[in-house]
Amino acid sequence: MTDTDGSAISRLLEESRRGLDRVEPADLASVQAAGALVVDIRPLEQRLRDGALPGAVVVDRNVLEWRLDPSSPHRMSEADRGNRRVVIVCNEGYGSSLAAYTLQRLGLVNATDLRGGYQAWMVWKALSPESGA
Repeated sequence: MTDTDGSAISRLLEESRRGLDRVEPADLASVQAAGALVVDIRPLEQRLRDGALPGAVVVDRNVLEWRLDPSSPHRMSEADRGNRRVVIVCNEGYGSSLAAYTLQRLGLVNATDLRGGYQAWMVWKALSPESGA
């Protein structure tokens, strides 16, 4: 999938990413250790196929905003404040950018995503001696 094919969704993706301080796969563990909430929005089929993301909470994409909005009566207990850093992870880093952008609109000012998604994290894990793989 290309980010710059001229389509409306590509323009929305570009706009969404302008306000994100995207996390690199190599930095995910340290960001999480510093208190970020890492949220895996991959569908069950992808999680079963590729595995779980260590330390991430799983939230289905269709309820993400309700579970993370600190003002929602349906929020998760981890969604306790609007300034908490939240890192959304999808399969390849497209849907997560759109989701993080939406969360920012809801007041989660430090919502962002993982650049390249779970697939990029898996490549980094496989190739990096510091990943512990």
